[in-house]
Amino acid sequence: MPPLEFLLGRDTNQAHGLAEYARTFIFSEDDTVDPQVIRRLEQFHIDSVACGISALALGANAPRVLRDEALDYVTPVGGAYCFGSHQAAHPEKAVVANSSAVREWDSNGTNFGYNPARHATRGEFGHNDFYPVAVAGAQVGGHDGRRLLRAMLCLDEIRGRLAEVFGLKDYKIDHVLHGAIASAAVYGALTGATVDQIESAIGLVVAHYVPFRAIRAGHQLSDSKGASAAISAEAAVLCVHRAKRGFVGPADIFRNPQAVFCLFEPPAEPHTSPFDLALSSSGSDFAIMGMHFKLGLYEHQSAGAIQAVIDLLGKHPPFAETPDNWKRLQILIYQPAYGIIGDPAKRDPRTRQSADHSMVYIIATLLRKCYELQRTSWEDLMLVPADYDDAALFHPLTRELMSRIEFRHGGPEFDRDYPDGIPTQVDVELNNGTRCSSGRVMYPTGHARCTNGRLDELLQRKFDLLLANAVDEPTKVTEQLYGLSERSVEEVRQLYHFSIRGLDK
Repeated sequence: MPPLEFLLGRDTNQAHGLAEYARTFIFSEDDTVDPQVIRRLEQFHIDSVACGISALALGANAPRVLRDEALDYVTPVGGAYCFGSHQAAHPEKAVVANSSAVREWDSNGTNFGYNPARHATRGEFGHNDFYPVAVAGAQVGGHDGRRLLRAMLCLDEIRGRLAEVFGLKDYKIDHVLHGAIASAAVYGALTGATVDQIESAIGLVVAHYVPFRAIRAGHQLSDSKGASAAISAEAAVLCVHRAKRGFVGPADIFRNPQAVFCLFEPPAEPHTSPFDLALSSSGSDFAIMGMHFKLGLYEHQSAGAIQAVIDLLGKHPPFAETPDNWKRLQILIYQPAYGIIGDPAKRDPRTRQSADHSMVYIIATLLRKCYELQRTSWEDLMLVPADYDDAALFHPLTRELMSRIEFRHGGPEFDRDYPDGIPTQVDVELNNGTRCSSGRVMYPTGHARCTNGRLDELLQRKFDLLLANAVDEPTKVTEQLYGLSERSVEEVRQLYHFSIRGLDK
């Protein structure tokens, strides 16, 4: 591992340090970032855009509402662009609209905040929902694609490293706060904010805009769950603009004893924060390399079960032939997955937001597709938006299969393997008395530690499926988004200028 060029000790002003890091890293002229990091970044970005375009084309509520709102705030100067629009909007409005679209399907990248090599294993979740902040900052600041790529990488590095050292979920705070802090740093740097102004913006975010996990509670989830990152990103951009106008926010927020970090985890030493923070600036050891892809629409905690079922379908033809050939399927998994997607209310999901967080629904739908298509591969069984529409939600075969699925906590032996992996086991009892077991699945396809070599082709399949019903030329969209380092200032400004079906402006 190359030397860490930015070590922000707990006895330092880390908000000030994050501002310096963002300004230095984004505007560095060196080329010492490993090409595989850039490749991974571009894949996560395209993944997020494909999810966002699909959500808009299929009429998802929150993205449409927020996009319409953004286009009520068009501006002739200093604006950024919503997906599929040629009208520049106020940047915070473009950000909230695009980030909401990106997150709506809950299908883009995920981090688990687990890095034993750095002894940073707090295990906070997070997602690649914040690229619209970097794009808006580049459009407002007049930057080219190379600068934009470094800004995206910087944003993921900050929020990813924060997720490794502080577990917001332990205090019922939504993980998007880490992304909001990173957004303030990156957007501020891109738009010419000083270090002090960026520190003020970060202080404003933490002091005024802490989102609690109430947005994720309830039997049937609301628009607030999917739009959480978007609303926090919007707040971060507003805080930057406010700070640039001269508003002074709380300084040194990570060491502030009344802010969330020291309040929930009082440091042992006075005037320190609860953690050290190390940020990469070269080589391959970036936080993004530990983030995971979802190969379809599903809660990431279910990826191990999906992999296990696909493996079993391929190995045991009677299981794949007809649902009449088996009587019981048991899934064993770790906490917190069992608590998140095993909630008894999730056995009867009635909205997409609840269904994609229901293990029994996800697996039953996967099996229904297998029996209808008589196919068993990832490519054919990949879950898409249509698998969560009203017809799918209440499909009689899906509901019947759900009744035969038993979902249980696997106990301490499963818990200790998370979050290094996604430890899951699926056992199937066939009607002829045969018992089939997947064994322990740790690193399903899409997981950062999976080495089966199929990621690129499955990601392309996902992009194709999501874009097929959203744009006329899916290949043109992906080609436009690859190779960002070669894009000019004007090409960055027009990055999201593609027509989306069902949108008239």
